[in-house]
Amino acid sequence: MTSGRTAHVRKNPAKLSDVPSVQRSKPPGREDRGHLVAALVGANVAAFELGVAHEVFGLDRSEYADPWYRFRVIGAFGSTIPVSGGGWSITSPYTLDDLDQAGTIIVPVWPEPFAEAPPDLLDRLRSAHARGARLVSVCTGAFLLAQTGLLDGRQATTHWMHADNLAKRYPEIDVHPDVLFVDAGNGIFTSAGTAAGIDLCLHIVRLDHGAEVANKVARRMVVAPQRDGGQAQFVDSPLPDVCSDDPIARVLDWALEHLDQPLTVEDLAGRALLSPRSFARRFRAATGTTPMQWLLRQRVLHAQRLLETTDLAVERVSQRCGFGTATALRVHFRRIVGTTPMAYRRTFGPDADVVAFPRDPVDDVAS
Repeated sequence: MTSGRTAHVRKNPAKLSDVPSVQRSKPPGREDRGHLVAALVGANVAAFELGVAHEVFGLDRSEYADPWYRFRVIGAFGSTIPVSGGGWSITSPYTLDDLDQAGTIIVPVWPEPFAEAPPDLLDRLRSAHARGARLVSVCTGAFLLAQTGLLDGRQATTHWMHADNLAKRYPEIDVHPDVLFVDAGNGIFTSAGTAAGIDLCLHIVRLDHGAEVANKVARRMVVAPQRDGGQAQFVDSPLPDVCSDDPIARVLDWALEHLDQPLTVEDLAGRALLSPRSFARRFRAATGTTPMQWLLRQRVLHAQRLLETTDLAVERVSQRCGFGTATALRVHFRRIVGTTPMAYRRTFGPDADVVAFPRDPVDDVAS
């Protein structure tokens, strides 16, 4: 196993100049408006990861936010892209020249993570980031972003099976193998494998359009709008889709209806007729996180909904969500959402009339 910047070089790698030009016709569908999301695929592509990006950004969700995103698949090495292990392929008329128009570039896995990517491709990604485009990776897509050097000095993640390799090959990157995704700031996003791509794509929708819109998309996809916990829970045993522990499920439902009240682990354990220690153990087994972490996340999500849909003062929002004071709300809101309550309301509240595509969280110390 190599370390540092060393990488295995693919024999006779394809040159970008060898890619034939493709006759492009204007695709049917929505008008040429909205934020352009480009899925950059290599010599082959994983169907699920690409499908997730298309499901979130490629389908018309303009009933939730108008304009919605536009979506393109860009082949780095040609217009016909084989699907990994599928015995079939997809075609796309879009080439690397179309990256110049993209506001968000997603790499839904990279098929040869240890091979050196063509320098021209890396230069294009660096240029895209320099002009303000977001760079997003799913699973092994982080290895392509790592080759650009843009992950150096930042936090990042990838599938837990590949996290050690990423850390050893690129020691300048602060690799976090136990999280579902990382929003590293400055337009850099990485996620773990497969289904974690859903979590990251919904996070981006949440940044762009607010929690309510992200929740509606998640509901359409029949997935959780925001999962708690990290990759560690998937190494040995998967996180259940639903809570199958009836006493814990009843407590979850009850807690969601009483977020305005001060709640402790002892309070929740008492509702489940369990000791605090047994309750905490069964809660983590059922949800993948601790009771207080789960409760804090639910309070912040409730605050987001209130900021989006009401004109309540921040102090009143904090009381409705169980934080007690506006100061406590601001601290936890900034840590989890990445901005302040008032800045969030200006972007997504009832009086907001523009859709923002923020690259960095708004800093508003006055709020």
